[in-house]
Amino acid sequence: MNIPVFIDSPAFQWIALPLLIFLARVGDVSISTVRIILLSKGKKFLAPVLGFFEILIWLLAIRQIFLNLTNPLCYVAYAGGFAVGTYVGILIEERLAIGFELIRVITKKDARALIGHLQAQGYGVTSMRAQGSTGDVHVIFTTVKRSDADKVLSIIQRFNPKAFYTIESARSVQEGIFPKRRSIKQ
Repeated sequence: MNIPVFIDSPAFQWIALPLLIFLARVGDVSISTVRIILLSKGKKFLAPVLGFFEILIWLLAIRQIFLNLTNPLCYVAYAGGFAVGTYVGILIEERLAIGFELIRVITKKDARALIGHLQAQGYGVTSMRAQGSTGDVHVIFTTVKRSDADKVLSIIQRFNPKAFYTIESARSVQEGIFPKRRSIKQ
């Protein structure tokens, strides 16, 4: 197949080009979404590298839009790529699970078993007795890697399904007690 002939063909102009623009937008917006989330988590050295590739891809896509102003499918592909790229970027960031979260648990139930289990699993736990609006409560704090948050929440649910808890993103963490990662044996 002769490439210059294909580029000038209606199939390229109405199918391949919009698809390429769509994929470019998915790529650059996904990178942008991850970059912004990394910045919010204080990862200031990786963000500029991602920004470079984000803008390079964007320039290539927008150039094609301006070269093909009479093709409305290019506009639709550009906008659709933006929407899908945002979603894909969020999925990527969720899979990376970068950062830490503070989990705060407030329970009326005796919390010693929950605290003991969290500590046995290697999580650092701070707890105190407090006065809630309906009486005495136990407040438990643990800061965990985002990748461990679901595991900790399942532990909380197992020991006290009616516990009130909140989760906050922790921008940075210094020191702390975290479970040791098992090394992969070869």
